[in-house]
Amino acid sequence: MDARVKGAEVAAGFELGAWCAERLARVERALDQWLPADAPAGLGEAMRYAVLDGGKRLRPLLVMAASEAVRGHEEAALRAGCAVELIHAYSLVHDDMPCMDNDVLRRGKPTVHVRFGQATALLAGDALQALAFEFLTPEPDDAGGVPQAAQARLCALLARAAGHAGMAGGQAIDLAAVGRTLTEDELRRMHRLKTGALLQASVMMGVACGNATPDAAAALADYGRAVGLAFQVVDDILDVTADSATLGKTPGKDAAQDKPTYISLLGLERARGYARELLEQARGALVASGLEDTRALRGLAELVVDREH
Repeated sequence: MDARVKGAEVAAGFELGAWCAERLARVERALDQWLPADAPAGLGEAMRYAVLDGGKRLRPLLVMAASEAVRGHEEAALRAGCAVELIHAYSLVHDDMPCMDNDVLRRGKPTVHVRFGQATALLAGDALQALAFEFLTPEPDDAGGVPQAAQARLCALLARAAGHAGMAGGQAIDLAAVGRTLTEDELRRMHRLKTGALLQASVMMGVACGNATPDAAAALADYGRAVGLAFQVVDDILDVTADSATLGKTPGKDAAQDKPTYISLLGLERARGYARELLEQARGALVASGLEDTRALRGLAELVVDREH
C-alpha cells in the first residue's frame, strides 16, 4: 500500500495506514521466509521474483481484516493471506505470457517470462499454485495450532475461487470475449469470476479463521462480492487514465486487444459512478453484519475505489 493510506481514518481512533503497515510487514516477512530460494534450476529465483518486492497485497489484507472482525486465529489468517497472494501471483505470471495477454511489464519490472523465459515462467506459476496449498496445510510442528478443520475449509475456499468456477473460468471467458460486445450482465459475470472470486474468497477465508454467525458470514460475503467487482471496475478506469509509471504495468492494453471493459460498455463517468455504487454496497454489508469492529474492512473498500494504481 502507498502513502495515500497514511492518515486515512475510517473511524475515531483507527488509522488505516498504521493498520496496513503492521500487517503488511508480517506478510512480507512470512513470504520471504516461506518462499523457497533453493528450488531446482533457478525455479526458486523465478518464484521469488514473481511474488516479492511488489504488489498491493490487498488480498492478504482482506483476509486479515475479516479474520480480525470475527476474532479469528492469527496464524491461520497469516497463512491464508500468504496463500491467496501466491494464487494471485501465479495467475499474473501466466496471464502475462505470450499465449495470454503477452505483457512485458508487471509491478514496475519485466514480467517473469521476459526475465526467465517462458518455460521457467510456466513452471514458476505451477509451483506457486501448489505452494499456496502447502501454506494452508503445514506440518504439525509448524501449524501454530491451526485446526485441521480450518485447514480443510481454507483449502476448499481457495480451490473453488481459483478454478473453473472462479478465476480460471473468468479468464477463459475473457479470452473468448476478445473482439465481442458483452452485455452488462455478461461483463459482470466475467469479472465476478476472473477478479472478484479471489477477492471475495480472501474475505471468506478470513471469516473461516474465526467464528461468525450465519448472518454475519452472509453479510461479509456480500461485502467481498461488492469489493471484488469494484476492484475490476477501477482497474478498467485506470487502464485508460493512468500511465505505466503509476500503474507498474502497461496501460491501454485492454483497448489495444479489443477486450470488453466497463469503459467500453458504460463510458468513463458511468463506470466511476458504478464504482461508488459498489462501495456503498460494501459499506451497507458491513453495517448489516452486526460485527463490532469492521473499520479495517471499510477502509480497505474505500482504498480499492479511491486508488490510483
